[in-house]
Amino acid sequence: MMNRNQGIAGTLARTPARTLARTLNRTLTAAFALTLMLGLALGTAPAQAQGSSTTARSAPDFPSKPVRLIVAFSPGGTLDVMARVLAAQMREVWKQPVIVENRIGANGALGVENVVRSPADGHTLLYNPVLVVVTQQLQKTSFDVLRDLTGVVQTAVYYHLLAAHPKLGVSTIGELLELARREPGKLNYGSGGVGSSLHLYMELLKSITKVNITHVPYKGSAPAMQALMSGEVDMVFDTTSSMQPMIGAGKVRPLIVTSPRPLDKLPSVPTFASAFPGITMEAGWHGLFAPAATPRAVVEQIAADVRSAIFMPAAAARLREAGFEPTGMGPDRFNELIRGDFERWSKIIRGNNIRAD
Repeated sequence: MMNRNQGIAGTLARTPARTLARTLNRTLTAAFALTLMLGLALGTAPAQAQGSSTTARSAPDFPSKPVRLIVAFSPGGTLDVMARVLAAQMREVWKQPVIVENRIGANGALGVENVVRSPADGHTLLYNPVLVVVTQQLQKTSFDVLRDLTGVVQTAVYYHLLAAHPKLGVSTIGELLELARREPGKLNYGSGGVGSSLHLYMELLKSITKVNITHVPYKGSAPAMQALMSGEVDMVFDTTSSMQPMIGAGKVRPLIVTSPRPLDKLPSVPTFASAFPGITMEAGWHGLFAPAATPRAVVEQIAADVRSAIFMPAAAARLREAGFEPTGMGPDRFNELIRGDFERWSKIIRGNNIRAD
């Protein structure tokens, strides 16, 4: 690592820190602007959703008081901003306060535990990404996600993109894998921490391609992306929305994307399916959860109300602009997906002996 870092120093010397900082700031500012536009779209879109039903509400007494929306990660991130945008829209629908609370700690376990222990009446909900299914597999917890939570509605899916620093000298996923096989363990990748999506998606790629690439965890995805731009790490497997500004600025080279089809904004980046026929890389997702004993009528009402909000034409367009595809998947299919993802990621976690610090 010392020799590699000495090589990196040359790259850093040619790229002033202020320039890198300005690039990162522009990236974060662009992402925040997109979420603000999304919020405006949700707040001003027409009341009728695409494909939504106008049938009577099945739980007319809900909500009877303020609704708490728990986010198990830090304020300001994509998950948090989207939760607040959703909360603003649901306040208009429900005519009740919808309060976002960040319950941070233990790799998301504290937020999940708070919801599990709350009354099962729909007034305390969890807004979480796919990582909710891996929390208890990384550490000892007091809850079982499959037993203690029920999926209410999947709000959107998103995709990950593997990008490398230009200094690595690779332009395709094939060239990267060839280099990794020539020098096992010499290449490295950054992640947002043990058990983060950046970590697990890269470990899944390693297990499929049988290469040895060293993991370098950071405290969040933003530091990992800054490390990639500076050349401190060789590659990062982050979301497409995080990667696109830096790709456009020429700071990183895109190698492969997990979307089922080429991205409109990055049509030349090959998909995982085209590079590895017969093997699929699952999409990431966001969704709402409630305590398992929440009445079915309440669950179905929440799902219908949220689905109507995210499929308003203007809102759906802004979601796509921000790198998300609205889904509105209902409780039955969503819970089936949760069980499948639990098993899928369990194999990766157990197979690589991944444990939270």
